[in-house]
Amino acid sequence: MSLPLVIQERIERSFGLFRDLVECIDPDALSSKLPGLPSNAVGLQLWCVVGARESYAQAIKAGQWAGFTCSLDVTTQKNAVAEALRRSAEGVLAELGGMDAFTDVQHRLVVDLLEHEAAHQGQLIRYLYGLRLPIPESWKARFALEDHSPRLG
Repeated sequence: MSLPLVIQERIERSFGLFRDLVECIDPDALSSKLPGLPSNAVGLQLWCVVGARESYAQAIKAGQWAGFTCSLDVTTQKNAVAEALRRSAEGVLAELGGMDAFTDVQHRLVVDLLEHEAAHQGQLIRYLYGLRLPIPESWKARFALEDHSPRLG
């Protein structure tokens, strides 16, 4: 398999992980912060993921970074967050699929996006454990996690 196909596969896997997280998460958890630690809310973590996807899609299209923007206005409503994640994933995939060849800058931007996704996955794992939230099966399998949420029997 070629490197571009491997990278696209990893991006699609990352998008699926975030989709699974939002499907699994209780809507009230979106406004939760880690207790006793400096942190933002879970929904704001996902706002950053959406914004990065939208911003990197624009940068990939333009061949250069054009700044950070995010269309997600409400980070405490599960449907709004899920829809923004879906829409932003589709935007990235449309840019990747619509190009025949990438410049070196565009390759770097794609890898930067993938790194950003991975960084938020790591951060959100701390939220899942710290807030004792249920862990989606895909996250358990991908990151060898154990569910310690109080909802277990």
